[in-house]
Amino acid sequence: MFDIGWSELVVIAVVALIAIGPKELPGVLRSVGQWMTKIRRMAAEFQGQFQEAMREAEMADLKKQAEDLNDAARNLTQNFDPFDYVAKEEAKPAPPAATADAGASTETSTAPASSVTEQSVDATPSAPSPEPATAPPAPDTPASDTAAPSAGGRAA
Repeated sequence: MFDIGWSELVVIAVVALIAIGPKELPGVLRSVGQWMTKIRRMAAEFQGQFQEAMREAEMADLKKQAEDLNDAARNLTQNFDPFDYVAKEEAKPAPPAATADAGASTETSTAPASSVTEQSVDATPSAPSPEPATAPPAPDTPASDTAAPSAGGRAA
């Protein structure tokens, strides 16, 4: 804190000894020590209050940012209409690569719903799978007849 060397301390001690006197010097040094303790305690308290004020200011800034993010999220969810988004996406023209496969994709779209196999949903249509679609069993056929034979070759 202060730049005081040993030689300066010796000069201050000699002057204090001469000015105050040897009889009262211990009481004065004790008083000076108590005042220094009080000053240090007040400085530490001030620093603690200052640090707490800084933390509160930072917390207020963080709270403000969190509220801004929450407001932005609410605005997005309130203003977002999924049906409007889908309508806009459907209104866009198809990409050129999709028009080349248009003939192949119409065959699967005109097939009955019962014979269509599960396909992955992509943005661009794909060619039909090379495996033929299997028809479900007829309603009058019992389900046990269509089951695969067991390991012994016997039907269940």
